[in-house]
Amino acid sequence: MYLSYLLVIFFSFHSGLSTACPRRCSCDTAQSVQCYRATEIPREIPFTTRRLYISHSKIRQLQITDFRRMSALEELVLSCSGTESIENNTFKALSTLKSLELYKNQLTQIPTFLPSGLEILKLADNSINTLYASDFEGLMKLRVLDVRNNLIATLPPSAFSSLCNLQSLILDGNNMESVSAPLKLPRLKYLSMADNKLNSFATNFFASFQNLQFLSLSGNFLTKVPLDLPKSLLSLKLEKNQLKTIRLRDMKHLENLSEFFLSENQLTSIDGVQLLPNLTTLELSKNQLHTMPLRLPGRLQKLDCSNNLIQRVTAQDFQGLQDLKHLFLDNNAVSMFEAGALQQCAQLSNLALEQNLLISIPLRQVNLRTAGSQVLPDTLARLDLKGNDIEDVGEQELKDLKQLQVLNLRNNKISALDRKVLEYLPRLRHLYLDGNPWNCTCDLLRTRRALVAKGTDVRGGQCAAPAESRGESWMSSKKILQQCEDNLSSMERGKEDRKKMKPSEASSTGVNTDDDYYDYELD
Repeated sequence: MYLSYLLVIFFSFHSGLSTACPRRCSCDTAQSVQCYRATEIPREIPFTTRRLYISHSKIRQLQITDFRRMSALEELVLSCSGTESIENNTFKALSTLKSLELYKNQLTQIPTFLPSGLEILKLADNSINTLYASDFEGLMKLRVLDVRNNLIATLPPSAFSSLCNLQSLILDGNNMESVSAPLKLPRLKYLSMADNKLNSFATNFFASFQNLQFLSLSGNFLTKVPLDLPKSLLSLKLEKNQLKTIRLRDMKHLENLSEFFLSENQLTSIDGVQLLPNLTTLELSKNQLHTMPLRLPGRLQKLDCSNNLIQRVTAQDFQGLQDLKHLFLDNNAVSMFEAGALQQCAQLSNLALEQNLLISIPLRQVNLRTAGSQVLPDTLARLDLKGNDIEDVGEQELKDLKQLQVLNLRNNKISALDRKVLEYLPRLRHLYLDGNPWNCTCDLLRTRRALVAKGTDVRGGQCAAPAESRGESWMSSKKILQQCEDNLSSMERGKEDRKKMKPSEASSTGVNTDDDYYDYELD
């Protein structure tokens, strides 16, 4: 009995030691410990800890003794802690460590003798300037290597010779100007080298990347698309380079490519994209295109041609694009939008035409045979027309857009909005009206009433006329509401007086009884 009592005390004491939580740390039952504002690795961290997170601290150096007791550690994150150096073999004994993240510190080299079971290594936002073959020796299980935002100038092929299972390599934001020799990373799926100074690649650099699916070369100095890109590519990012032309015939082997990003280059035209049959996303924003891309692939779902120099949109531009859902043509010089141009886009839900030179909503087809047929599909959910020269919004222009939820009419020349227009937009939730010269007659109160009843969120609507209402909002101004109520009361009294008159007397007053201009109900 006495022995049992001693055993209970012993195990209780042992359990208390193993679950003690250090000062400025929080511990949970899942063997996770989080520490902040530390000056060294806390000594009292439970030896059962599997995940250790330390951030916003001041730990200049890591030593072997810091982790000697952590035999169960699987994940270590040490960020924003000013760490400058790591003693050799500091992590070598951590045989269970799978993920090591040391981002946003001041390291100048890769930690040495890393455990062979490591799968994830993240060293972003440090001051590492050189990679050596010995840095990753024995890391045959490493799947993710992130060394973005360092000072790496060269990429020696031997540095990655041990990484036979690497799947993701992130080298963004370094100082690389060129890559001299191919890398042998047969299982690599994700490669990002954005925001470097790259202007060329060695011949056959991409030859060994037979499983590469995502490639980002954005933010470099490339003047042409690299040759010999792997057939396995699904996504290719080339934004913010110096591309002037693209030889798509050199890319026709990329039959699996789904996303192609070419924004912020110097392209003046692009033709032959149909050679990429599985392309669903094409982004060409901020180039120098004067016309729409020709011969687009039939599976395209998103096309971004915003911020170019396009003046005309024709029906030929969108032939066969029955899967197109998002079309961005904002910030161009479009003044001619051919009737029927988007008739084949049967799934279009988002159309952006802001900041162009349109004088009317380009929705309806003008044709004697098909007069009144709808150009835009009834699937349209958002229509942006901000910053054009549109003067009128008629009910026929928006008819059949039963799914429209957002309508942006800001900064046009619209002075009136008939409430009948809203009857065709049962799902309208957001309406933007700022920057138009609204003529705030009481007739607009009918439109206001319809918007309130619909629950539409309305932004803007300041009056330009009459002079006494200038600057007021016809959606919320109590002054305008009171004026219209007074007019209504006066009209109602007139109706009552006419009822008391004899028929001959009523007809002699000169009042048009069919005129119901003020005959409406106020909320």
